[in-house]
Amino acid sequence: MPRLEEIHANLLDRLQEAKEQGWLGEVAAIEASLAAAEQKLAAMRDLAARHTTVHLGMPDLRGVVARIDSEQRNGDAKRQS
Repeated sequence: MPRLEEIHANLLDRLQEAKEQGWLGEVAAIEASLAAAEQKLAAMRDLAARHTTVHLGMPDLRGVVARIDSEQRNGDAKRQS
């Protein structure tokens, strides 16, 4: 984002110069570029403001442990038969 902010600042300087010199075609082109840069900066700020982590909670391993325990008991019972 700092690079785009530098470009935005440069466009503002160029716009001021173009207005002072009376370069109307240049003013229009710079204003279009400036609007696009402002739109992109806003989109980047919105994206940065979003939460980037997702809380998944703690896994519930009770079912897995119960299945493993059941399989071990079944295996022990088969070996004893």
